[in-house]
Amino acid sequence: MSQVKGLCVMDVDGTLILEEVIDLLGREAGREEEISQITSRAMRGEIDFESSLTKRVSLLGGLPVSVFDKVFNTIHLTPNAQEFISILQKNCILVGLVSGGFTPIVERLAKSLSITYFSANQLEVKDGLLTGKLVGQIINPEIKKDTLEKWREKLKLPKERTIAIGDGANDLLMLKSAGLGIAFCAKEVLKKEIPHHVDKRDFLEVLPLIIDFLE
Repeated sequence: MSQVKGLCVMDVDGTLILEEVIDLLGREAGREEEISQITSRAMRGEIDFESSLTKRVSLLGGLPVSVFDKVFNTIHLTPNAQEFISILQKNCILVGLVSGGFTPIVERLAKSLSITYFSANQLEVKDGLLTGKLVGQIINPEIKKDTLEKWREKLKLPKERTIAIGDGANDLLMLKSAGLGIAFCAKEVLKKEIPHHVDKRDFLEVLPLIIDFLE
């Protein structure tokens, strides 16, 4: 890529992809309903993201790491996401992924879309099985915001040249920190605070909002 003109940081679950990966993992663990209820409450901002994530991950203990191959093959990109990312990249807008999901999935997604910047949660594995614990820093709302700002500084870009796209309560700080925050098919808690939102699940609908970036 030639001189980077901007940065677009995207949430993954429910934004870049249609599914919530933790719910799919919950299905494999036989705890889908319990986990998806906690996911929904966290996305609406009814419960703290970090504690809700810890609780959901604890219910995945005992799953084999091979589950990520199975889950990766069942997820779907949001309509026109690949084309949208390609257009940004051709216009020298670097795309990054920041996810409250998990590295084994986010890393593969990033690779498939030629994205080099990504950050997600690490799950502890012992003897080829998930232990039900997280390792290292949890990607909570503050860390999402900090990651966008860290990448922006690394690229020596002003705030005005940054875009953030997300759908849940845990994306709010990141969207507010960007020059342009876009609530994409978002929960009400996000739409109340973010003036720019797209309610049709199609990434080409996002392009008119960021046309000024595509100089």
